Amino acid sequence: MPGIVCVGTQWGDEGKGKVTDLLAPDMHMVVRYQGGNNAGHTIVVDKQKLKVHLVPSGILYSHITPVIANGVVVDPKVLVEELAELETQEIRTDKLLISNNAHLVMPYHRILDQVKERKLGRSKIGTTHKGIGPAYSDKAARSGIRTQDLLDMKIFREKLKQALEEKNAILTKIYGIEALKLDDIITEFNSYTKELKGYITDTSFAINEALIAGKNVFFEGAQGTFLDLDHGTYPYVTSSSPVAGGACIGAGVAPSRINKVIGVAKAYTTRVGSGPFPTEEKGDVCDTLREKGVEFGTTTGRARRCGWFDAILLKYAVLVNGITSLALTKVDVLSEFEKVKVGTGYRLGDTYFDRFPPHQSFFHKCVPVYEEFEGWQADISHVSRYNELPSQARNFVEKIEEIAGVPVEIISVGPERNQTIVRDKILSS
Repeated sequence: MPGIVCVGTQWGDEGKGKVTDLLAPDMHMVVRYQGGNNAGHTIVVDKQKLKVHLVPSGILYSHITPVIANGVVVDPKVLVEELAELETQEIRTDKLLISNNAHLVMPYHRILDQVKERKLGRSKIGTTHKGIGPAYSDKAARSGIRTQDLLDMKIFREKLKQALEEKNAILTKIYGIEALKLDDIITEFNSYTKELKGYITDTSFAINEALIAGKNVFFEGAQGTFLDLDHGTYPYVTSSSPVAGGACIGAGVAPSRINKVIGVAKAYTTRVGSGPFPTEEKGDVCDTLREKGVEFGTTTGRARRCGWFDAILLKYAVLVNGITSLALTKVDVLSEFEKVKVGTGYRLGDTYFDRFPPHQSFFHKCVPVYEEFEGWQADISHVSRYNELPSQARNFVEKIEEIAGVPVEIISVGPERNQTIVRDKILSS
């Protein structure tokens, strides 16, 4: 049975949580492989909204083992609070596994994230101020602290003492901020250890064991392809690898274990924070998309920037992720429009691009080239079969399939789980 990766094809917020929730009944394990609490999934079940930031959305199902893998950076304060909140809603958390190799987001990471962004001013990247970037920086510099260090507070103290010598010098001498106290952090993290120690284990072994046993394992990425550290719109990116290949590194599995990659694309395009966005719209179009699509960040609450569907982004995402099928979300939001646009190319002066430009300066200055479609202006929120969609909506979907070169297998026509058209048997294709 397959190892399946679910990856965003845009700048995140594509609706990956709903796809995870839709396929969860057939899964044995759901693995979060990168990012931190800078990401979030919103899932609607029986008209109840559940927002999760660190815990995989598969935790809703008692038959699923949810895993926070080694590629994730874990803020233990946030995780403990999230687990407590889930338990108040009578959602079991006892099956959760946390990688012993996952790095911790420390208090100084959050502070540094905030002050560095403030210092950048108008050139800021638009981070969530959650400390994710600084945590990944320490990981790469081999000075990070991992979850397994919580299990030996002597080692934790030694590593923290070394880290604070550097971090306090930066905080006090560069930013004029009061130094953090070693004992205060030790006391705080001791309390987290009591809550989390039972979850910490070798998750790579557990994931591979499940795959070898023929169980269905779903790898759940956060953010999206164009926030990838290597393949995104650098420097306006996240600090990890949301692309499908990141699942192998971030979960400790071989590429040969991945059988299917589902790319999730919103029927229009959004992004949060700074950075280029060729198909961005201002005024009425943006306002309609934002209002009807409820386009506000799950983690930050910030209003998302909105624009028409960008098929050039999709083509690149299909290429770098090896996407085998697509899930197209929020198609119902476009029901408001008389005309619907799809960006099929970019123009920069006399140069035309039918693929993602090779230089970031080009991308910053590109103007989209659109293909326009008749809108359907009908309520499709109760449609359950593809052939029942208005012909105009089918034309839109089939154009996306044609450009992407892969089938659209899932079409979301509303926020509820049952407001979904499934065109094929996902697991058998």
